[in-house]
Amino acid sequence: MPSDSDDAAQPAMKTLPAAALEQVAGYFQALSEPTRLQILNLLRQQERKVGEIAELCGSTAANVSRHLSMLQQHGLVLRESRGTSAYYRIADATVYELCDLVCGQIARQSARLIDERAAFFQPSKPTAAGKTSP
Repeated sequence: MPSDSDDAAQPAMKTLPAAALEQVAGYFQALSEPTRLQILNLLRQQERKVGEIAELCGSTAANVSRHLSMLQQHGLVLRESRGTSAYYRIADATVYELCDLVCGQIARQSARLIDERAAFFQPSKPTAAGKTSP
């Protein structure tokens, strides 16, 4: 269970100044593109080179590099040069907790919509006279 001192170290969004909120918005903007989410999923498994990520994403190395640059700017990935290759890995694994939280919320919303729409398609019940009632 987190202590009160842990809460003090992590400011609540409601107390953040405008400049800090802009940083938070930038972080979410980095997560707002499907290719970047796909890259993060690939890096969840292991560190990878740009070319490998591009191949797995079905994208060009230039496009993947652009996405990786944005993820790096926001502290989500780390880049390490080895010889002529650049390897990328996750810098902050808590991003997966955030993504899993959002995915769970979307799944719950979808299930709720399915249940609500299913009410319109309930089969009619036959009456005693053999006719169906709405």
